[in-house]
This record gives sequence, structure tokens and C-alpha cells, in this order.
Amino acid sequence: MSSIRRCKLDNNITRDERGVSEVLGVIMMLAMVVSIMGGVWVFLNPYLSDFEDNTNWNKATGIADRLEDRIDVVGDSPNGTGVRHKLSMQNSLLQAVSNVELWTISADLVSTDQISIRSVSDSSIGISSMNETARKVSITTSDSYFAETFVSSQTESIVNYDTVSSGWKMITVYDSEDMPIHRSISYPISGLKIITTLESGEHEINIANNARIEHFANAPWEISKYPNIQFDELASGEFRLSILLTNIEVNGTLGISSTLGIDILSSGTLTPFSGFGYNLRFTMTNEIAAVITPQYNELWLSDYYLNRASGTLDTFTGLVPYERSSGFDGISVETQGIPLYLDVNIQQVVVQK
Repeated sequence: MSSIRRCKLDNNITRDERGVSEVLGVIMMLAMVVSIMGGVWVFLNPYLSDFEDNTNWNKATGIADRLEDRIDVVGDSPNGTGVRHKLSMQNSLLQAVSNVELWTISADLVSTDQISIRSVSDSSIGISSMNETARKVSITTSDSYFAETFVSSQTESIVNYDTVSSGWKMITVYDSEDMPIHRSISYPISGLKIITTLESGEHEINIANNARIEHFANAPWEISKYPNIQFDELASGEFRLSILLTNIEVNGTLGISSTLGIDILSSGTLTPFSGFGYNLRFTMTNEIAAVITPQYNELWLSDYYLNRASGTLDTFTGLVPYERSSGFDGISVETQGIPLYLDVNIQQVVVQK
């Protein structure tokens, strides 16, 4: 009997040990699974972060595409018309960038005289007329108008005015018959910025003047789209330079929202030049980053540099440096004596919530 009891007791102990072993095995297996999952997560986490960053970047790029499309449409629309648009902005911020570029374009409107205008102070300008045909000047801004006659001479004529404006300014010079013979316009350009937070830092997309300028936190600035300047030869054998500027004014704040609703409205198109132009000069400065303006000039003057290197500038037609070859002093046009048709339009767009 005692041996039987001892056998039963041994069997019970064996069963208990077996049960404890099974529990320990399950625990160890779970621990191993957790460890493997943790290792897999650590291994995959950089890829998951990159995937999320790429998704957010694609969304921001899509937002920029849609904004550019609608701004193009509204810019060509009559004053006061526009569209209502909704954007999904869960991971991006839309804000204004003010006075990001400054454009100055000047040209004589007749071939019989060469006019130059110099800024003397904030309230005075100097006007020089090579053939002394200038007799009157007008200064137009977004909210004011000034005009004054003067006596032209071989020396510079100084004109004082009270017109003060932080926006655009257009100066027109007239002859004795009140016909415009020279025009100069200075126009500050504003735009939009889309900021997206990524694992590596903030990503920016700047939409300014029909161009797109992007920047990653760990990369240099990149221009994926340039302003709209075209030099063409017409069927008549004459040349045409077309410059299209787009200014985006933001009323109020835009911010971030899961569904951001904005109005994109047209404020009309300003056309300072639409006809034959002579002695053209235009300058542009971009304030987004120091590398942007030289890259713009490099693109616009690329054909000039190629022809200069090949020694064919005597027959070259197109954009050329105004003075220094870097384009720092501005850009002009070489037509080899053939008339130039100058077409400059400035689209004015308002964005608001």
C-alpha cells in the first residue's frame, strides 16, 4: 500500500512540474515574441517615419498644385470674380509671405529719345532726357496720383512729390504733346508658403510669382518652377518679350485646419507695357534666400553665356545683361536693331478665409 501511495504521489509531483514547465514555456515564448516584435519595430521605425514624411510631403505638394491652378484661373479673371476652395491641412500650415520679390521694369516708349529716372530721395526723382523732349511726369500708385510739368534741359531735372506708398509705383514721362515717351514701374510681389513638419525638420513650399521654391531642413533650396518670362520671334520678324507677374495679397490669417476654406479673388490685371519698347531694363530681387536671385539670372542669361563662349554675340538675339555680365545691374534685350514688342501684365489676386 505504501508503495502505491508513493507512486501516486510521484505521479502528482510529475504532473505539477510538467504544468509549471508549460506555463514557463508559454511565458518565455511570449517574451521572445515581444522581443522580436520590439526588434522589428525598432528596425522598421525609420522606414515608417520615412513613409509618413513622404506621405505628408506628397499631400503638401498636392495642395501647392491645386493652389497654383486656381490662382492661374483667377488671375486671368475679371476684377471681383473668384472661386471658393477647401484644403485638407491636417499636417501643413498655410501662411502669407509679404514683399518676397521686388520687380522694377523700365523702357522708352519711343525711339526718338532716351530717358533715365534716378531716385534722389523718398519724395524726389531726377529725370534725364537725352534729346530734351521730356516735359511732364506722372506718378501713379495703388491709391494716389501725382503729375507735374517741368522744363527739360541738358542737365537732370529734379521733381519733388508728396506721393508716398508702400505698394507699387508707376512713373510715366510725357513729351510736349502729352504723349507718353517713357515708363517705369516698381512692384513688390507677395505670395504663399506651405510649411509641413517632417521627421528631419520643417519643409517649405513657397508659391511666389508663378514660381515654386522648396526647402528641406537638411537640403539646399530648390527651384522647381520659375517666373513666366518669354522671348519670342513673331511671324512678322519682330520680337516680343512677355513678362507675367502674379501678386498674391492675403487678407487676415489662414492658419491650419482639417478643412481650410479660402476665397481666391481677382483684383484685376495691371498692364504697364503693351506696345513697342526701347532701351528695356528690368531688375528682380528675391528675399526668400540669397541663392534664388543669382539662379534666376543664370537661367534667363543662359543663352547669352553660351553665345558669348562660342563667340556669336554679334548675331545673338535674346536676354542680355544690362551692364555687368552677372545680371546684377539688371537685364535687357538684344534684338540686333529689330523692333521689340513689350508685353507686361501683373495679375493681382487676393486670398482670404
